[in-house]
Amino acid sequence: MDNTLVFIDAGFLSKLSKYFGKGKYLNYDLFRFPKYISKKQNLFCKKTFYYIAPPFISNKSSPEEIRRKKDYDNFIKIISKNKEFIIREGRCQRLKIDGEFIFKQKGVDSLAVIDLVNVLIDYPNIKKIILIASDSDFVPVINNLNKRGVKTILYTYYERGRKARFSTSNELIKSVYKYVLLTKEDFTSCPINN
Repeated sequence: MDNTLVFIDAGFLSKLSKYFGKGKYLNYDLFRFPKYISKKQNLFCKKTFYYIAPPFISNKSSPEEIRRKKDYDNFIKIISKNKEFIIREGRCQRLKIDGEFIFKQKGVDSLAVIDLVNVLIDYPNIKKIILIASDSDFVPVINNLNKRGVKTILYTYYERGRKARFSTSNELIKSVYKYVLLTKEDFTSCPINN
């Protein structure tokens, strides 16, 4: 079984988990998940790169913001102990649009692109990688890797129709060696062992 690296857009995976859980996040073992999907591709997960942004904290933090930050810090502390996980943190931006606050991750995709480019240098024996994402920003780096002999397997999810909650660009689908639609069973097949 050949080694692989798994690159996870945590925001996308979290949103998908909540969608499959019908509004509640699915409970699954985050450490087993990349190993499970790698094994489905007859690959062994050597390392997982996990891209995330901490929750937004305003200058005058509310109790809810403080609680979310504490929960986030505890989560990061736990997953940081796993030497097979490499955590990359962007930042969270709050924007006010039409009187409503929306939150966006910033810098996360850029960190992923840097790590994807560095596969060629840091992991020269890796010939297939797995990317869990839906963003077309990855197309140029995927094309670059492909030209240099590294194939990308994309795990994503999309729906058809105007009001679809999930979409993946055709350019991203066309750029990869293979794509696989994630399912609820991919999550539930990795239960947390207490």
